[in-house]
Amino acid sequence: MGRPNLPATKICGMDQEVYVAVSFLLRLINLLFTVYSFAIIARSLLPWFRVNPYHPVMRFLIQITEPVLAPLRRYIPPMGGLDFTPMVALLLLWFVEQLLRALILALY
Repeated sequence: MGRPNLPATKICGMDQEVYVAVSFLLRLINLLFTVYSFAIIARSLLPWFRVNPYHPVMRFLIQITEPVLAPLRRYIPPMGGLDFTPMVALLLLWFVEQLLRALILALY
């Protein structure tokens, strides 16, 4: 026995299947940006606890966050011994995430 033929349900003006796909995509984007933001935060906080930069976890955090932080460091010098690059990177990540969400929602 198959599913009975039910009328297509519209959610927010979308078919149910499209709504599920868009919802999944938005949640995936949110998850990826959240995990990357936590990696940037961890990388900026761990040196305060004197974690060896050659520790495998620290090396991993450096490898995944350096592609974003290195270009920003060229334009944002350290002030008073503090590196504000991670804060700027977090703001830029938030902005890019919101832009992606808006573009995806605008398409559907």
